[in-house]
Amino acid sequence: MLADKDRIFLNLYGLHDPGLKGAQLRGAWDGTKAILERGRDAIVEEVKKSGLRGRGGAGFPTGLKWSFMPKQPDGRPHYLVVNADESEPGTCKDREIMRHDPHLLVEGCLIASFAMGANACFIYIRGEYIREREALQSAVDEAYEERLIGKDNVHGWDFELIVTHGAGAYICGEETALLESLEGKKGMPRLKPPFPANMGVYGCPTTVNNVESIAVVPDIMRRGAGWFASFGRPNNLGTKLFNISGHVNSPCTVEETMSIPFRELIETHAGGVRGGWDNLLAMIPGGSSCPLIPAHQCGDAIMDFDGMRELKSSFGTAAVIVMDKSTDIVRAITRISYFYKHESCGQCTPCREGMGWMWRVLERMSRGEAEKREIDMLLEVTTQIEGHTICAFADGAVWPVQGLIRHFRHEIEARIDQYSATPKPPEAILQAAE
Repeated sequence: MLADKDRIFLNLYGLHDPGLKGAQLRGAWDGTKAILERGRDAIVEEVKKSGLRGRGGAGFPTGLKWSFMPKQPDGRPHYLVVNADESEPGTCKDREIMRHDPHLLVEGCLIASFAMGANACFIYIRGEYIREREALQSAVDEAYEERLIGKDNVHGWDFELIVTHGAGAYICGEETALLESLEGKKGMPRLKPPFPANMGVYGCPTTVNNVESIAVVPDIMRRGAGWFASFGRPNNLGTKLFNISGHVNSPCTVEETMSIPFRELIETHAGGVRGGWDNLLAMIPGGSSCPLIPAHQCGDAIMDFDGMRELKSSFGTAAVIVMDKSTDIVRAITRISYFYKHESCGQCTPCREGMGWMWRVLERMSRGEAEKREIDMLLEVTTQIEGHTICAFADGAVWPVQGLIRHFRHEIEARIDQYSATPKPPEAILQAAE
């Protein structure tokens, strides 16, 4: 269990002042100029040594990503773009940072931008996050007033920070779709290459990072990479914000160490599974796009990137959704499938056509109005969609369906058998014939 002295987000629950004075009392903006004076390369190396991996879902090493930015100027400005388009169902960690500890993010933006030679940063926030945007903008305004950022600021690095918001499209959480939206275009993913580090927003070198990834950087620089790397197991280092929702006694967002066992996480911070551990049916470990994990695998599950991959799932954003035995698991995955059908941007044919097809088949399966041979057909279609689109949206949309078939095929088959064994009124038979 993470000790209070090691927590980065000290105002996660909004119990204290989120403003500049409160943030400074908690340690924000302490020695920021000295951090910048260490130089760009030293900051990038420290972040690399810390083992920080992207907290937005993909888990790409943050320091390595920063190092892809061009070292020699070519006349184009560099940009940092912070992805605050937190739209994954079950995920609400970045919301707490922006509402209650926004100065950690603002300071992190300054340090990260300096490390990449960027004099401007955009924070792209989800359109529905109204109060979060207001709180974040207030923190940015305070930083400008105190000359912590802006032109000729006290840190000696000219830096502009712009908060902008989307219109509620899930696909804009994909980094290149976000850049398109930021430029005022339709939020549709770009083909890669060219990658954003070479050709990003406005055709300039750009790095896109998650809110949490940037907000932890000031503490890493102040406390040292060794401190951050002392948590978790190799390749899965640091502290992490976990969202715990669903059928637990006390849903919450909590900062914990990486590699914490799932059962310890749930029972220590969320009051355990509703009805007791034996009432657990399954859990989704990192937001709705991650394949579910059945109860018999949850007891020894380790909550980190490698632990979830070993169970054929994904750590994602660490947004844990717990489902007890009252859950209609087929219906739950059907509802998730409808969400992805609704949010597909329609650019790629396998995704545009496949999302609706999967949802319609699952709708019938959830009522039992299907044939057993269609289960394998559905699984085969998911493999034809996966990996055949411009972005990873389609992959994340088919993984929940694959997880359902992998672990709960028997539930689908039982539902089909039950429906087939139920006598149908003559009207229903005539309607089916029509």
